[in-house]
Amino acid sequence: MKVKVISRSTDEFTRERSQDLQRVFRNFDPNLRSQEKSVEYVRALNAAKLDKIFARPFVGAMDGHIDAVSCMAKNPNHLKGIFSGSMDGDIRLWDLATRRTVCQFPGHQGAVKGLTVSTDGRVLVSCGTDSTVRLWNVPNPSLMEPDESSNGEAKPLSVFVWKNAFWAVDHQWDGDLFATAGAQVDIWNHNRSQPINSFEWGKDTAISVRFNPGEPNILAASASDRSITIYDLRLSSPARKIIMRTKTNSIAWNPMEPMNFTAANEDCSCYSYDARKLDEARCVHKDHVSAVMDIDYSPTGREFVTGSYDRTIRIFQYNGGHSREVYHTKRMQRVFCVKFSCDASYVISGSDDTNLRLWKAKASEQLGVLLPRERKKHEYLEAVKNRYKHLPEVKRIVRHRHLPKAIYKAASLRRIIGEAERKKSERRRAHSAPGSMPNPSLRKRRIIQEVE
Repeated sequence: MKVKVISRSTDEFTRERSQDLQRVFRNFDPNLRSQEKSVEYVRALNAAKLDKIFARPFVGAMDGHIDAVSCMAKNPNHLKGIFSGSMDGDIRLWDLATRRTVCQFPGHQGAVKGLTVSTDGRVLVSCGTDSTVRLWNVPNPSLMEPDESSNGEAKPLSVFVWKNAFWAVDHQWDGDLFATAGAQVDIWNHNRSQPINSFEWGKDTAISVRFNPGEPNILAASASDRSITIYDLRLSSPARKIIMRTKTNSIAWNPMEPMNFTAANEDCSCYSYDARKLDEARCVHKDHVSAVMDIDYSPTGREFVTGSYDRTIRIFQYNGGHSREVYHTKRMQRVFCVKFSCDASYVISGSDDTNLRLWKAKASEQLGVLLPRERKKHEYLEAVKNRYKHLPEVKRIVRHRHLPKAIYKAASLRRIIGEAERKKSERRRAHSAPGSMPNPSLRKRRIIQEVE
């Protein structure tokens, strides 16, 4: 005859020290926990509400420029450093930890329109409307002490004067070349005072340029003729081009999926494309109510941040049609540039009111060092919220965002106009000969043609 007995060794549940946690034995048999789902639902609901209570995304402002901030650049070799350029020609290096100026780079006689840092983090490249490209030596991160050298000024390593104004600059992810956008796209070397190559397709001004993170010889540029062009440095002419209905202000490549890029457009939306198939957008990201001025991907490649003329910053999932977060303040004016920090924890914005602002990428994230128990608790609540996010009450709380009245009304008006246009096209189609009025999808509607 078999007899079942409960046997426990005292070594398994006896604490070695008084500070140790008491071990608790749990039986996860669902038959013994009939209220598990209802308990977890309440926990998800409370976690969603607590997220709203603790949502304090704004960390601080960095004041120092005396004109609008027009461009920014990250240092790939230094987490705390960020460069900013303003419309009066001032360039500054900021320490994000102390939110103070570390070094200034005087020299430009007009607006600074583009900043980029070399792959090794040693050379800063700037360009502007004064038709010059300037190369600067980046201070050593170990010497970055804002209190001692806040008034430090750097001298340019070299100055390249050219025939036309520049609107953007970007450095190769792996190499010594950098590209400028102006009357045409010019390719420069650090050691040459003239471009080593130039690309031109049409006579319109190029307004943004971005190198591909995966293939160093591929770059994308947008121009004022509403086009987005893919260039290959190994070829003598541009590779492909699409023409959209409205102008593209900025482009960002996905660092984890380097074949995909997202374009920030004048029509209040962003369009994600696959560079191998440009006749259709992979995703349309809508929510802004004015032109999208700048865009930058998170290092994880899972989300990107946009800054808009409507004075808001939005964070989108890389495949999401609507933003998961919107940031705004009463003092912040039109946002001209945005960047994700190199660790994907923060977002930096530069706006018309001369300030840089530092925001948390997750609005309710707890700053500082987390204990292991706290981290596990946060991970558990996040998993529970994700499990019950489709239920109406949780969904309503998670999605709700307070918007300024002007933006709320503008969004409402855009919805009314969009619905009216949709009904009008449906009625026209209903009273036309079959097939005479095609109905292109939203992903193809904004593209006029693709040119090869």
